[in-house]
Amino acid sequence: MRIAIGNDHAGPTYKQAIIDFLHTQGHQVTNYGTDTENSVDYPDFIHPVASDVAQNKVDLGIIICGSGNGAAMTANKHQAVRAALCWNKEIVALAKQHNNANILSIPARFVSIVQAVEMVKTFLDTPFEGGRHQDRINKIPCA
Repeated sequence: MRIAIGNDHAGPTYKQAIIDFLHTQGHQVTNYGTDTENSVDYPDFIHPVASDVAQNKVDLGIIICGSGNGAAMTANKHQAVRAALCWNKEIVALAKQHNNANILSIPARFVSIVQAVEMVKTFLDTPFEGGRHQDRINKIPCA
């Protein structure tokens, strides 16, 4: 699977742990995130991930910032992106099952690295249920 990942200064250690996990699973990773904790503007690192997802250059995206909110808001400005802010595996599973989320937004200041990796595993392993959920997803875009 092709996965794009992006993060701001709150997420370099999270990103590296996630990339390491993804590589052990045989996934191809495009890294758009910063590697330092020096303050940066999260949209600069999130827009490339969302663009890749929207243009089908990758299968899924993972974005990380302090609260996960700014990253999710930024990603969701792109057509065909359904970024889900999640803080545990159960929310991740529902975001994939019911909303067919194609980007996982992780709040680095509110989950541990171990939890974040578990969330990524759930994100990759959970299938979309389709059916009535697809009808709802079809109503999300404004344009």
